[in-house]
Amino acid sequence: MAKSILNQKKLEAIAKSAAGKGYSARAEIADAGQPGLYLVVQPSGSMSWAFRYRHAGRPRKLTIGPFVLGEDATFTLAKAREVAQEASRSVSDGRDPAEVREEKAQEPAPEPVKVDLVGDVLDEFVKRHVKKKNRESTQKNTEAFIDKRIRPEWKDRDIRTISKRDVVKLLDDIADGGAPETAVRVRAILSKFFNWAVDRDIVDASPVPKGSTAKQGASRERVLTDEEVRLVWLACDKVGWPFGPLVKLLLLTAQRRNEVAHAARKEFDLGGNNQLWTIPPERSKNGKEHIVPLSPLSLELLSGIPRVGDVYLLSTTGDTPVSGFSKAKAAIDAEMLKIAKKEAVDKGLGLDAVKLAPWTLHDLRRTAASGMARLGVPVHVVEAVLNHQSGTIKGVAKIYNRYEYLEEKRKALEGWAGHLRLISARAPH
Repeated sequence: MAKSILNQKKLEAIAKSAAGKGYSARAEIADAGQPGLYLVVQPSGSMSWAFRYRHAGRPRKLTIGPFVLGEDATFTLAKAREVAQEASRSVSDGRDPAEVREEKAQEPAPEPVKVDLVGDVLDEFVKRHVKKKNRESTQKNTEAFIDKRIRPEWKDRDIRTISKRDVVKLLDDIADGGAPETAVRVRAILSKFFNWAVDRDIVDASPVPKGSTAKQGASRERVLTDEEVRLVWLACDKVGWPFGPLVKLLLLTAQRRNEVAHAARKEFDLGGNNQLWTIPPERSKNGKEHIVPLSPLSLELLSGIPRVGDVYLLSTTGDTPVSGFSKAKAAIDAEMLKIAKKEAVDKGLGLDAVKLAPWTLHDLRRTAASGMARLGVPVHVVEAVLNHQSGTIKGVAKIYNRYEYLEEKRKALEGWAGHLRLISARAPH
């Protein structure tokens, strides 16, 4: 039984072979990108998706649906993986996916969605404001926050029933979950959303409170210690692809989360002696092209990343960039805690003292900047690495300065990568 991460090219090759009667017997090709998902190929050339699992101690199979190449295909690779993931969650909950499917088939059709439900109004907000008022990178970022933090909580509620207390609870829950900066970002989106709704006479007033709590903004100066960085690095090894390499690249390059997560393969020049990552203007926060020199440690990491599709550096589908950061962050936190507890036991220490302070993925960017400064990198070079407008160059010199400090940035990032290599190899303390 073949095992590989399926992508469009592999599916096309399989379909071509199946059409040419290349399969003399029924075959099941496992998708390593989604455990339990199989592409079933018949000798006749027909293909279908299936999900294999165990329930009540017995192996079971759930037929997902037929697979054909083309834009009109009902069960594409992405859709099949989505169904398999949902079935896998049912198995984890102790339920038989086949029974769950039967239950859903017997459920009455949902009532028509009302135009004043939050989900509907969010759709209009994205269509008429977000996509018209922002550049592409900001659009994607805003939609991601809406889809992950706002829509799941309120999509089926009448927008007029959302109160100030609901907003405060949502923001507090996000901050309490270890993501205070996310709470600040969500508050800003909610403020724009409800003000837009007021202008359109959808609601009478915005329920978003003025300002933000100190708790939500508390981690803006958070810098991880070397010991915390060591645990993050080791936890990334445990978590593995794709989020292990993603988080390591955040540390190694000091770039923003979405700049790394949405990086395209064509942005990387890995040949010769001048390896670079060029972030195009449409993907950088300040709208300017940004060149990031790649350290030897970064190149080692990049060489080990599986190629899934031809577009994105980090992708599980081949068609879209990697996502699911909250789940990934939780997995890394869990591995960090496991490692810390094991090391405490090995040293004969009690587990009561083993605790992890909350941190966010954005804190890694600040940690890298602080680390380079500790290594003696001048502030204007650190700012150049971060793609910040330096405050050390002013006036006419600032306007005409086109020097990008490329070599200085390379030395800074190589020095920081060397420090990370030392940190990750240290004994625990």
